[in-house]
Amino acid sequence: MSLNNLKPAKGSTHSHRRIGRGQGSGYGGTATRGHKGAKSRSGYSKKIGFEGGQMPLQRRVPKYGFTNINRVEYKAVNLDVIQTLVDRKNLTEINPDVLRENGLLGNRELVKILGRGELTAKISVSAHKFSASAKADIEAKGGDCSEI
Repeated sequence: MSLNNLKPAKGSTHSHRRIGRGQGSGYGGTATRGHKGAKSRSGYSKKIGFEGGQMPLQRRVPKYGFTNINRVEYKAVNLDVIQTLVDRKNLTEINPDVLRENGLLGNRELVKILGRGELTAKISVSAHKFSASAKADIEAKGGDCSEI
């Protein structure tokens, strides 16, 4: 067996219907398009979301609010998560690169340190934002906070 004599399994393929090739084929005349109407014409294409004249879903659903295009999204990391990381890896410095290496932060995500949990270690943390309680807790333990 070689590439030039490969064939599909017997019965697995069918010859396609030759539509619009005369009356003798059984698919001539209207060529399976039916009689009249937009779908029988060449060049027909319906609009996206068209529901046959029924009010489309996109117009039925009420609209409200708006999306602020200038919004800046931050990934939240709490102090208890930082403490477990410090305990596990024996770290003295936390920055976005360390958080990325440990799977807590995506590639282009910005990080904000939040104050949930208890911090026991003295560490220096650099992040894009800090909550007031997180900053106070880190500095109370002798650590320092630096915004990037």
